[in-house]
Amino acid sequence: GVGMGMTAPVSITAFPAEDGSFQQKVKVSLRIPSQFQDNPPCPTDESIRIEERQGMTIYSTQFGGYAKETDYVNYAAKLKAALGNEAAYCKDFYLCNGYDPPMKPYGRRNEVWFVKE
Repeated sequence: GVGMGMTAPVSITAFPAEDGSFQQKVKVSLRIPSQFQDNPPCPTDESIRIEERQGMTIYSTQFGGYAKETDYVNYAAKLKAALGNEAAYCKDFYLCNGYDPPMKPYGRRNEVWFVKE
């Protein structure tokens, strides 16, 4: 029964299929605001879990506009090509991040993150 408001980024963990498209399984993550970090409210929906994300080093690319799955897939492919074969990163998932509310029409920020191994 506690409202926390919207946080940024909204992070979607994508599990790419062989062709690069998203598999049916995705994981959506929201940051718990600072004032709730020490004592977060307990979710009443069993499908919602509170997890602690450890620090990580990422490879990232940024783009604008209203991001769709195809945008994230395309930018993930561009990031993969830019990194080449030398960079070590997790290949079984990547993170798709959006920073803006839906009603913001201009100056939108989206990112694709590969987690460094």
